[in-house]
Amino acid sequence: MTVAGGASPRLPSRRRIRPADTFLNVWGVLGLVFLFFPIVVIVVFSFNSGRTLQTFDGIGMEAYVAALSNPAIVNSITVSLITATGTAVVATLLGTFAGIALTRQPGWWAPGLLILLGLVMVTPEIVSAISLLPWFVTLGVDNGLAAFNIGQVRLIIANSLFASAVVTFIVRARMTGMNQSLEEAAADLYAPPFRRFTDITLPLIRPAVISGALLAFTLSLDNTVVSSFVSVAGSTPWPVYIFASLKASLRPEIAAMSTLMLVLTLIVLAIAALILRRDPSGSGGGAAGLTSAMVGR
Repeated sequence: MTVAGGASPRLPSRRRIRPADTFLNVWGVLGLVFLFFPIVVIVVFSFNSGRTLQTFDGIGMEAYVAALSNPAIVNSITVSLITATGTAVVATLLGTFAGIALTRQPGWWAPGLLILLGLVMVTPEIVSAISLLPWFVTLGVDNGLAAFNIGQVRLIIANSLFASAVVTFIVRARMTGMNQSLEEAAADLYAPPFRRFTDITLPLIRPAVISGALLAFTLSLDNTVVSSFVSVAGSTPWPVYIFASLKASLRPEIAAMSTLMLVLTLIVLAIAALILRRDPSGSGGGAAGLTSAMVGR
């Protein structure tokens, strides 16, 4: 068959499937199964109607009812959520201003601060936990600062250390890719520094600030090592409660509440991903900062 001009139409070429591509696809699927199979198992066993997780006796909602009616579990979840919220507030304030300072007013101190923030992210959590415990005790006894002996305050401060470094790198990455001409134009029009920050700088870095706050919230929910060292009686967070409960038996209500916390974490991460995707600048600074921050995790 020919077309006008005598040229024959080009037939679509079949893509040949190479063994290497098949191997990589299968390997990728196996990797995903390896990563997410334990999560699927805990979600399935959260609907177990039995007394322990060792055996699956049937499907039911008894575990969720028992978890929500257990005062100890509800208290630990409340402590974790309050701690995560306080950590997000503290880390966002410290990390936002640190990220702005590192890009707008870098001085002789900037390299040293970056090194310290990097050390915070790569230092093993057990080292940070062992260091924080005697520090809190010293502040609460020798200096008369009794507020540092409150379990909720301890948890917020301890979890804010790593989270502040994460937020700093996210905001710094966003500020690095941002054009400074708008701020300079506002300064030429005699806008005071605070007005320039609230009307220009903050709206431009808002996606990075919000995503950093949400990430700090989720990081605080699963901080087991540091929380187990600094927590006190009456302020036991959910990860520490799970760790203590597993020594006795694996109960379905733990799987049920863990599933609810997983859903909450996924919702928060989805919001953060949506905010990063709708970054009006299109520079991807928030996503780059998020990637660099999670490298040290």
